[in-house]
Amino acid sequence: MLFSRQEEEKEKKIKDIHTTKVFGTEDSDSILPKYKLKKKSMDPDLAYRVIKDELLDEGSARLNLATFCQTYMEPAAVKIMSETLEKNAIDKSEYPQTTDLENRCVNMIADLWNAPKDMEFIGTSTVGSSEACMLGGLAMKFSWREWAKTFGLNINAQRPNLVISSGFQVCWEKFCVYWDIDMRLVPLDEEHMSLNMDTILDYVDDYTIGIVAIMGITYTGKYDDVEKLDALVEAHNQKTGHQIPIHVDAASGGMFAPFIHPDLKWDFRLKNVISINTSGHKYGLVYPGVGWVIWKDKKYLPAELIFSVSYLGGDLPTIAINFSRSASQIIGQYFNFLSYGFDGYQEIHQRTREVARYIANELMAIGLFDIYNNGDNIPIVCWKMKADANREWSLYDLADRVRMNGWQVPAYPLPANMTDIIIQRVVIRQDLSMQLAELFINDLKEGIHELDNARVIVYGNAIKDKGTYGFTH
Repeated sequence: MLFSRQEEEKEKKIKDIHTTKVFGTEDSDSILPKYKLKKKSMDPDLAYRVIKDELLDEGSARLNLATFCQTYMEPAAVKIMSETLEKNAIDKSEYPQTTDLENRCVNMIADLWNAPKDMEFIGTSTVGSSEACMLGGLAMKFSWREWAKTFGLNINAQRPNLVISSGFQVCWEKFCVYWDIDMRLVPLDEEHMSLNMDTILDYVDDYTIGIVAIMGITYTGKYDDVEKLDALVEAHNQKTGHQIPIHVDAASGGMFAPFIHPDLKWDFRLKNVISINTSGHKYGLVYPGVGWVIWKDKKYLPAELIFSVSYLGGDLPTIAINFSRSASQIIGQYFNFLSYGFDGYQEIHQRTREVARYIANELMAIGLFDIYNNGDNIPIVCWKMKADANREWSLYDLADRVRMNGWQVPAYPLPANMTDIIIQRVVIRQDLSMQLAELFINDLKEGIHELDNARVIVYGNAIKDKGTYGFTH
């Protein structure tokens, strides 16, 4: 086919645009849109490259020791998840086998949590634990409302309340705000770094919809003593007739404790534990975001919260708040269950625990820190400066120093009643090997050495450099 010179030049220009290296194109030299759509389209490969460049100055996910969320999955898992991104988890009739995989995951998790054989458990996947907590809380509120009506309680006399320790995750505060619930916080203190069993019942009354126990407090990694709480709640329920339930927020511990602490009673083996949530994207080892919530029996999930959708010519119950979303994380969860099995999960979690203990021991050997958690519960390590450390720098300064090497290690105050205590925390995930842990400790020690030898002069709230450098927050 013959082309005119103009057509040849036009085709060559188009070809050049799409084959020229990224830094030699017009689009790569232009400011990317921030407020409205650009007029002209861009080659997909180039769009990929310029967006990737936009993300270059972000921290490395592997070195982010602040997050519980998984930053590594097996290549085969990534492959099957990327090949199923288009599947809509809510379309049960369109993707019946995907629905079956979700149900298998619910079955396996219920088994890990010792769901009673004589009861009919029910559960669902969610978008992380936040949605799962919303559902668990709503079920308790609706159940309390029915109980209150039956016993003649004026539900309009005051707002219902939820009891939880001050070490709560923010999703519970959101739940209470969204659904008009009073949040009754049981304070943490130096003697009670988890839910205080000596005072817990002081916060309970007829308007209490339930108590939330936490398996893996975000601040410190501690477990609430759920077995003791169950005994206290059972005695209270027998005495008053008010059947206060326990929901366990096991966002972190729910996929860790069954493998490392199998004899610890915190789950459906306890009479008053009626629902549990967990994050599949934490120690379920899946990329964000997937969560799970399970009730030990259908009777604990009010019928108003169950909706029917078409499934293979029949009806299937759906519980989740969110509607359309990708099923890829659900499939990733099933992949992990299939690939790792019980022994694989146990081996991975045991290894992360050993890495946590190594880091804790190294920190103790430095001599400047008190350790709040050495990985005995979930594998996180958190510490504070000793009262007699006698250093001019703080943990905030240390966080800044290790960040210069790429490590993201947050320093922050403990919750209400303990805000004067600043702690630092690392989360050990499956991709933090002993080798990386050793590198982190070396960088931490080097950071301490540099801080000890930095001449930092403080003027009021400002930190000024004298001869070397200063640190501000």
